[in-house]
Amino acid sequence: MDTIRNPIEWGMDALKQAAHTVEGVAGAAPDGETAAGTRPAIRKITSDDLRESVALGFADFTAFRSDVIFLCIIYPLISLVLIYSVLNYDLLALLFPLASGFALVGPVAAIGLYEMSRRRERGMPASWVDAFAMVRSPSFGAIAILGLILLTLFLLWLGAAQLIYLLTLGPEPPLSAAAFLSDVLTTGAGWTMIVVGMGVGFLFALVVLMISVVSFPLLLDRPLGIGAAISASLRAVLVNPGAMALWGLFVAAALVVGSIPLFLGLVVVLPVLGHATWHLYRKVVRP
Repeated sequence: MDTIRNPIEWGMDALKQAAHTVEGVAGAAPDGETAAGTRPAIRKITSDDLRESVALGFADFTAFRSDVIFLCIIYPLISLVLIYSVLNYDLLALLFPLASGFALVGPVAAIGLYEMSRRRERGMPASWVDAFAMVRSPSFGAIAILGLILLTLFLLWLGAAQLIYLLTLGPEPPLSAAAFLSDVLTTGAGWTMIVVGMGVGFLFALVVLMISVVSFPLLLDRPLGIGAAISASLRAVLVNPGAMALWGLFVAAALVVGSIPLFLGLVVVLPVLGHATWHLYRKVVRP
């Protein structure tokens, strides 16, 4: 007898179907990159593995401190420029979507950090200059395409956020930051914008987590195509739903903490998360 499934059951079934679809597309690749026996195998991990990944990521950060700070100082600077532009061009309603949207393109920004961790793991020289060696990866084309996918999701998120604002507090732009904050926190329309915006933002973040949690490090480490990498990432989430949910919450919390002091905390948070993601990949995907 058919019954109405709850959202969790529906979501897991949809995710499994997506994984099968991506695997089918990747398996049809002419180079046989996902043929039986070569498809990346996924391990089951626990919260202890997450803690160890973060500890190893912090160890990489301390080893490369001056290099990664130089590499990552640009992100808080970009954030401050965005804030200035938003406040001066009547786009105040997009300030939070722009700030939170960094989480959607974070995996792209951390590619150089993955390369530094990879080189340190293998006993190779590693500095901020060596981080750009990833352009010589056999899978660089797939990395670029996946980066464009995440950028597209970021732009779609900004469009969705703008639409939510227009349907709640819009269409007129806020008169000032104080007036906008008052409208958001003291009106029904403002709370509707918060709730709907957080829900839609969660969906975007979930999609990015599913397709990129191990795909970028995997492409950097092995000569695979984009289909195989996304398939492995989807399977990593399916095999480890609890651990991956915990990882996503940790990343979100760390980015919030790093963003509070005018985004300056991102100089530390971003490299630690980037290095930790490499070690998480090592624990999730079998050699």
